[in-house]
Amino acid sequence: MKTKQWTISRPDPERVRLLVEQCGYPGLVASVLAARGLEQPEAARQFLCSDLTGLHDPLLLPDMAQAVELIEQSIRAGERIAVFGDYDVDGVTSTCTLIRYLRARGADCLYYIPDRLSEGYGLNAQAMHTLAERGVQLMITVDSGITAIEEIALARSLGMKVVVTDHHECKDELPNANAVVNPKRPDSRYPFSDLAGVGVAFKLVCAMEGPDNLRRVVRDYIDLVAVGTIADVMTVTGENRVIVAHGLEAMQNTKNVGLRMLMREAGVENRRMTSGIVSFTLAPRINAAGRIDCATKAAELFLTEDISIAQDIAALLCRQNRERQDAENEILKQAYETLKTEYHPDEDKMIVLWGEQWHHGVIGIVSSRISDRYGCPTILISLDGDKGKGSGRSVGSFNLFEALEHSAQFLEKFGGHALAAGLTVSRDQLVPFKQSICAYAREHIREEDLIPVLPVDCEIRPQWITLEAVRGLSVLEPYGMGNPQPVFCMYEMRVEEITPISSDKHLKFQLSKDGILFTAMLFGTGTNGCAAVVGSIVDVAFHLDINTFRGVNTVQLMIKDLKLSRCEREKDKKLWLSYSRFMDGGEIGADEVDRLYPDRPDLVAVWRHIISRASDSRLSVPFLGLSRRIEWETKRDINIGKLFVCLDVFAESQLINYHYKNDQVNIFLKPYQGKADISRSVVLATLRRMKHR
Repeated sequence: MKTKQWTISRPDPERVRLLVEQCGYPGLVASVLAARGLEQPEAARQFLCSDLTGLHDPLLLPDMAQAVELIEQSIRAGERIAVFGDYDVDGVTSTCTLIRYLRARGADCLYYIPDRLSEGYGLNAQAMHTLAERGVQLMITVDSGITAIEEIALARSLGMKVVVTDHHECKDELPNANAVVNPKRPDSRYPFSDLAGVGVAFKLVCAMEGPDNLRRVVRDYIDLVAVGTIADVMTVTGENRVIVAHGLEAMQNTKNVGLRMLMREAGVENRRMTSGIVSFTLAPRINAAGRIDCATKAAELFLTEDISIAQDIAALLCRQNRERQDAENEILKQAYETLKTEYHPDEDKMIVLWGEQWHHGVIGIVSSRISDRYGCPTILISLDGDKGKGSGRSVGSFNLFEALEHSAQFLEKFGGHALAAGLTVSRDQLVPFKQSICAYAREHIREEDLIPVLPVDCEIRPQWITLEAVRGLSVLEPYGMGNPQPVFCMYEMRVEEITPISSDKHLKFQLSKDGILFTAMLFGTGTNGCAAVVGSIVDVAFHLDINTFRGVNTVQLMIKDLKLSRCEREKDKKLWLSYSRFMDGGEIGADEVDRLYPDRPDLVAVWRHIISRASDSRLSVPFLGLSRRIEWETKRDINIGKLFVCLDVFAESQLINYHYKNDQVNIFLKPYQGKADISRSVVLATLRRMKHR
């Protein structure tokens, strides 16, 4: 479990009281709002409002009036219209929203979604020729097109009119389309610039239908619009909050056959819809179509009215999602095998790996997973013949795009932004590229940049945590970017019980504070990765949730981070200072010698723990937790100082190598034949002399 740096807001109690009294918000809700700067009652009300009055006039978007007029003319003239989309969830939902509307209007329309693997992102010349050959007279782009200068010029030369609807950043030059609708245009007067691509498509439909038909448009399309908005990780504030709130509500009884079948196949049809369900359950299945096969299958799902077809496609997407997961896990397995020998935590600040025929559609996801686990920027490259296509993810403030610019001489092409990027590289340039960008990372990444930051809304008391209070937090929903689920913290909780679950992949805790007992869950971390044992005093950051089991509702803490409390760390600090003075040749007292000196059973206990938990001759764990775990399991006094004396003895005996960094100790077992002789240990002999003098 990687150590996180908490940034804790400390809301003004007087401001919290005013929000409770003047707005009627529950205390926890008022604390969160004040912590996030929404201290004034009017600002808080405005932020939480999800009424349809929060939707702005679509005609304020640049070129919207021209777009509406052009599309209306094409519908009346019976011209063939093409919607050009994208293969991610935002692109698919944008495409389907607009196609469903055009079909409802009786338009002659078709859609085109480029293939991720063979065509890549955005408009391309071959697609423009294909659409022209199919008789398209008007092309409307959704979630794409704002930078497609050459492709749109080609489309115009082939006789097509073009309307661009997009939400990505604009370059200095806009495409020469008949209309360019984008809230991020420099000349835009639109009050909200953070719409998703599907949000812009939705606003186009709203503009065509006029304000009198707004509720009908919302009823017919808002579910897909919300799915795309959430999946594209757009800020869930302002107009997006309205879209997501109404969309999640509509999903409970969606009229979209395909969406309903996907929810059923994913096992969430009867659950209360949340942004989390969309993000982590539905969106990956929709995305899987574009990553594993072709996104047109996902589009067909949301366009069909046939239940049996929808059910078949939903089942296919779930299978493809499992294939995507299998492909990810296989690449991840290969990557971890390589990292065991190539990654050096005390030296490396960036990871660059490549493999033969890694699936292009999933290497970005795997890069992200490796980056999260190792806490450093990661680039994975899939090799095919003499070329490699890569995808990278960054951490902290490290600008990955600038790093690629620095090493551009080794690349054929690259693109992206500070946190994520893609590249193409020749096989013979892999090694020099890796050397160049890793050297750049060593120079530009500081240790503090690699420590993940956890924003905490506020510290709370155990008495505040009641079922009623946790239910009251629902007024803050929907959660998402710009409005995350609240994170609270409590200090100096006692660990009463730890239960490994799912083969020690996750942990269930019983924690107490001021005589009140709480159940808490920590996902993605097993006992080896946790610094605490039964009896430890810990600080905990968490979400609050309600668990329902056999009809009984109880509050549950969903742990975001858990660390040993100051009292525990101070105890370790004294022993660590004793150990450090001893290793530096300084004087230590008799009681310090006694605390540091390991007898034979101590050495055996530490050694057995290491070899029983090492995987592929390596054990990487929080070093403050390792001594506690051995002590708790063996009931022996294995404090932090004594633990490191044991490790030094094993290192002297050529049994291990070890180093520690960022609160982690990394132990590497060395091949050894026969029985090790620790009697020659200088460390042990020195301590023994000091003990008996």
